[in-house]
Amino acid sequence: MQELNLEELRKQLDEVNIEVLKWINRRGELVKKIGEIKKEQGIKVFDPVREREMLDHIVDHHEGPFQSSTIEHLFKEIFKAAKELQEDDHRKTLLVSREQKPQDTIVKVGNVNIGGGERQYIMGPCSVESEEQVDLVAKAIKEHGIPILRGGAFKPRTSPYDFQGLGFEGLKILKKVGDRYGLKVVSEIVNPNHIEEAVEYLDVIQIGARNMQNFELLKEAGRSDKPIFLKRGLAATINEFMNAAEYIISQGNDQIVLCERGIRTYETATRNTLDITAVPILKQETHLPVFVDVTHSTGRRDLLLPAAKAAMAIGADGVMAEVHPDPATALSDAQQQMDIEAFHKFMGELQK
Repeated sequence: MQELNLEELRKQLDEVNIEVLKWINRRGELVKKIGEIKKEQGIKVFDPVREREMLDHIVDHHEGPFQSSTIEHLFKEIFKAAKELQEDDHRKTLLVSREQKPQDTIVKVGNVNIGGGERQYIMGPCSVESEEQVDLVAKAIKEHGIPILRGGAFKPRTSPYDFQGLGFEGLKILKKVGDRYGLKVVSEIVNPNHIEEAVEYLDVIQIGARNMQNFELLKEAGRSDKPIFLKRGLAATINEFMNAAEYIISQGNDQIVLCERGIRTYETATRNTLDITAVPILKQETHLPVFVDVTHSTGRRDLLLPAAKAAMAIGADGVMAEVHPDPATALSDAQQQMDIEAFHKFMGELQK
């Protein structure tokens, strides 16, 4: 008799589980509709005041065998799942998402294609210091068939006393040397007002990590007809990174290359922590090509090659790294740049 009673109770428990599941899914549908209304009205998905009110209301009506703290914990998990459901729906509506465009975007830099299965490299000095310096690097990268030369002209530095770059003079040097060797050039712009003049010298506009959420800069970049090389912020989530790209594409410019350059963690062995799994996630979630900057992510010359190999192995569309004729005398980031000889070895290994 006791055994039959146990089976009956288990049957009832199974029925209750299905009922709970139905109501959880019903709640999920309501949450999705609320999320759509919030999006239309420009309201944030997460409302901590409303969540607290709901929890208090639930606990006030609680009369069961569970402690109130247990009930609160269970519903917090349900609320968390609902928030993730709203965020997933938001990601699917982004112009940069795979749901909006299943096929890969190929970014065209003149006759150079980035994405769509082609592997590319972008190399050059951290900062443009002189025409002679840039020329030596350009000559070296040309030998390996690398089509894009990088070089910093506007340098947002942590300290106001560090070298801030040569500005437009640096862009002129970069373009002059690029034209000499038939190379496309990319450099960072930090001021929205500079873009109109900068496009005279650049083939690609870079938006650096510190400016990933400079929304006026993103919008101005989106209004330009130049490809945009967008780097992930120092502590930005992948979702925030995607939304930064959305600012650009929403203005009409879909020629965007995403660049994983490491994020800030508690680890001090490297300059940043290279989030290598961000590459396949971004490739799955977006239709945009993805690069990895191995110099800024590691900050160590001895880690550039293994990091680059890892980037290629995991599916990156290309690698960015810094090269200087004499890193010891570099005006910025001396410890992390390769010299010309090291660069030749680097490319020899990587191109195997």
